[in-house]
Order: sequence, then C-alpha cells, then structure tokens
Amino acid sequence: MLRTGVLRVNPTPALWQDVASRLRPFVARQVPPGEIDDVLQDVFVRMQRGLGSLREEERFSAWLFQVARSSVAEHVRVKARHPIAEPVELAAPPAEDDREASRTLSACVSLFVARLPSPYREAITLVELEALTAREAAGIVGISVSGMKSRVQRGRAQLRAMFEACCEIALDARGKVTEFAPRPACPCND
Repeated sequence: MLRTGVLRVNPTPALWQDVASRLRPFVARQVPPGEIDDVLQDVFVRMQRGLGSLREEERFSAWLFQVARSSVAEHVRVKARHPIAEPVELAAPPAEDDREASRTLSACVSLFVARLPSPYREAITLVELEALTAREAAGIVGISVSGMKSRVQRGRAQLRAMFEACCEIALDARGKVTEFAPRPACPCND
C-alpha cells in the first residue's frame, strides 16, 4: 500500500486493469492503434511517480486523465520530432542492358553537346557536365549570371530537340530515363 499525502492507494494488478480499461478508449482516440500500449505504459510510470502529489481521493479520476493527457501530448511531440522513416527499398543493380543503354546515351550526349553552337556548348559543359554553379561559370566566361542561365536553358532546349529527333526516350514521373531507343538514322548508332 502506498501512502500519498492523506490518500492510500494499493497498486494491485486489479487497479492497473481498472486504470487501463478506463484510459484505453481515451488514448485510442488520440494515437494510432499500435501505440496505445506504449502510451498506457507511460501513464502507469507517471502514475507511480506522481501519486505522492495527489491529496484528495475524489480527484483521483481527474488527476489520472490529466496524466494521460500529458502522456499523449508528450508521445505526439516526440513522434513529430523524430518520425520513424519508412523502410527504403534498395534499387537493384543496373542490368547489363541498362549499362549498355547508359553508355550509348552518354555517347549521344557528348556528340550532341559538341554539335551545339559555341556559347551554348560552353554553358552546358561548365554547368551540366562540370557541375559548376551558374555564378562560377559566368565568372569564367565573363558574362552575367542571368546571361549564363539563359545560355544553359537555351542549350538544354537545343539538346532536347536533338534527342527527340534522334531517339525515342521514355521518362518516369521524376524525369529519369526509363527507356531509350535510337532511331535508325540517329548518329548515336554509329
């Protein structure tokens, strides 16, 4: 038996069962089903620690639900700060066909970049192939940043037109190449 101020509480298994049956519906409305028992366990721990602060037996039920509200709020706060990441499905290593298509596509990119007019070829090479920022590339070439961005956009548009004329390319929702097939007259076939 615990003496809490003037209140005496005997923490028996029956008391825990009674508390759980009263709190479970309250907690279930606020947390996902798989987390109810975790929150109830936290309530029990807080109850055990906090019974000493309880002075009036009539207030036990209100105090109990206040402890439960605090436990639910803390549980939600912690979960929001540290969300559990969904398992990530690892991508399969590329098949030999995929590697071959990638090599062919890379050869096409090099060929098409070489066919671009000089200002666009330079912009695409610096920004896309050498991974410089538009600001760094503009400094090297000696033009404004907006001028460099314009050249990159125009160069991309010309490359896209060359690819569409030469190859059949299927893209996924994120713009990644999923299928690639050069047309018969495509210089990529050489």
